[in-house]
Amino acid sequence: MLSVETYQTMTEAAGAMTDRARYLGGGTLVMRAVNYGDQSFDRIIRSRQIERSIQSESGGIRIGAGATMADILASRDVAYLHPVARLIGGPAIRNMATVGGNLFAPNPYGDLATALLALDAKVVMTNGQTEPMETFLAGRSHVRNLVTAVIVPSVSENEFRYSKVSRVKPKGIAMMSIAAWLRRGDVRLAWGGMGPTPLRSKAAERVFNGGAQLDEAGIAPALAVCTQDLQPVDDALATAWYRREVAPVHLKRLLLNGGRR
Repeated sequence: MLSVETYQTMTEAAGAMTDRARYLGGGTLVMRAVNYGDQSFDRIIRSRQIERSIQSESGGIRIGAGATMADILASRDVAYLHPVARLIGGPAIRNMATVGGNLFAPNPYGDLATALLALDAKVVMTNGQTEPMETFLAGRSHVRNLVTAVIVPSVSENEFRYSKVSRVKPKGIAMMSIAAWLRRGDVRLAWGGMGPTPLRSKAAERVFNGGAQLDEAGIAPALAVCTQDLQPVDDALATAWYRREVAPVHLKRLLLNGGRR
């Protein structure tokens, strides 16, 4: 028997969460699970109040967990995330899919989470605590609190690059995705579809942060080790072997040509 409980605030909703409960935001994940007869939960938790604004603050840009992909596309403050949000589903999905929900989207979904990992975003919980995106993603299967917002840095569009590799163009499920924050001396590379959650390519990052140039000769050592920290698996989209083989090709395109697809 599936029950639906509605609370006034996110804090109250967070207090009601248990192992057998799922939070309903935009519904793209939870309702899909309901339609497919997922028996791992029997309670759906909702909140009347949810943070949806996107606004600049002293520590960066705060994006409410309830903000949708359409909200991101409408915001000039996060214009560098537009190429990511634009490739998530069609108009109906972008009007429903939320930032908070995307953090919990299982592989091969979660394109935005990959970008947020590359951007070193911070996750804000309803209890006020913040957590680095990398730590949050690694332990998200055990999270019982609710996400109220994420904080991203202010980034110029030429510093951030994103590529989504899919068999169905332009908005099919990602066989892999790559996000790169190309700050001088502190490059960050994140991959989606190359592990159970989005993962960083730390070996390749070390090459760039050691002074490598963004040209064909300079990126060659990074390409050679770019899959070292990744954990691809075989699935209906591709084999782990294939993903490892083509990953350097797609990373090279991203770094040299911008790669937005």
